[in-house]
Amino acid sequence: MSETPQTGTPAVPTAPRATPFLMFEGQGGQAMTFYVETLAPYISGTEVTRLERRTAESPEAADNPDLVGTVYAGEFTVAGTPFRVFDSPPGHQFSFTPSISIFVELPGGGPDPQAELDAVDALAGELSSDGGHALMPADGYGFSRRFAWVADRWGVTWQLNCA
Repeated sequence: MSETPQTGTPAVPTAPRATPFLMFEGQGGQAMTFYVETLAPYISGTEVTRLERRTAESPEAADNPDLVGTVYAGEFTVAGTPFRVFDSPPGHQFSFTPSISIFVELPGGGPDPQAELDAVDALAGELSSDGGHALMPADGYGFSRRFAWVADRWGVTWQLNCA
């Protein structure tokens, strides 16, 4: 997937809403692309909906040219659920923690039960690749036919379930 910058002011909500907000340190665009490319084949309604990057003219880039190209405002959806992404200009002493994770419920009960289980296995493998790791490997657990809990290379954790 190629990144297509979407600029402009996001729509103003007409009712309150809550949106997960993921803060990175310079790899927000790479993470968004990875999530969409990894999840979209399995989960419809997964796409980048907004991507604004800092330019040399961005106020915070004047003192720190390394910020040029980092995400100022990004949004993507997974199964239609919006997520916001931001690259934090200053370094910080914290990161993602497994105590908060993204729970993805994959469909079950279809004509090919093995393909449903294979989807959890494939997503768990792809999300935990290149520096990620499994917290609970893909398997059948008493509460689910197939479940996996993995951390990706940035430390964002994903719980994948096919009941």
